[in-house]
This record gives sequence, C-alpha cells and structure tokens, in this order.
Amino acid sequence: MSKLLVDTNIVIDLLAKREPFYDSAAKLFSLADKHKLRLTISSLTFANTNYVLSGLKSAKDAREILRKFKVLVKVLSLTDKIIELALNDDGFKDFEDGLQYYSALENNQEIIITRNQRDFKNSKLPVMTAEEYLTSKSGKVNG
Repeated sequence: MSKLLVDTNIVIDLLAKREPFYDSAAKLFSLADKHKLRLTISSLTFANTNYVLSGLKSAKDAREILRKFKVLVKVLSLTDKIIELALNDDGFKDFEDGLQYYSALENNQEIIITRNQRDFKNSKLPVMTAEEYLTSKSGKVNG
C-alpha cells in the first residue's frame, strides 16, 4: 500500500473545495477512505489548514471539518530533528516546504503529493500532483 505525504495545498483544495483542484483531491482522499492507500500529513498542515478554513468559515465549523477529516489521515509529528534539518537546508526557499519534505523523509513516505512541485525540486522522493498520482501506474488502485 502506497504511503503518501499530502502537502497543505492539497488538503485545503479538498476541505475548501477549491476549483479546479477539488476533484483530484477528493478522489485521492476517497482512496484513503477505502483503505487503498495511506495518507499522512504534517502536524503543521493541521494548523495551517485550520487558519485558512477559519477565514472562510466560523472557527467552530473549521474545527468540525477538521475533526471529520482527521479519520482519513495519519498526522506526523514535527520533531526536533525535522525542524533542524529544514532550518539547515538552503535548498528550500520556503521553510514550510522543508518541514513537509523532512516529515516525509523521516517517516519513510514514498511520494509527496503537492501542487507546488517546483518547491521540491531537490527532493529525493518522487513529487507529484494529486492528478498525476491518480493517473500514474502506482495510482491506479481499484476504486
């Protein structure tokens, strides 16, 4: 079973129903719901997503959305080591991307799913969009 770290932008695509990205995000999370693949997110993604959703909805509604969402993913902790690695990697212009990358690497994830592939250009892991993953050989999971 594939182990994928999902970047914050994909989570927000799903939960805020951002078009035209919602459909591929929904299909990806549907596969996780059917136990066809394992999706992980950084604990940072929970905080960032709550912040964005709270700007679109009430704080109470944002938390309820996140409570329901949490059953679909495993949340990876941000450790001292992950923070240290991200702080010392000048290959990531955006510190948050470094945290995502090292969360994936340190937790033996196979692929990073994001819409900002250019931000992970030096990744040792494959980096794909949700749509690319879904149409790839590894993404063709009986649905």
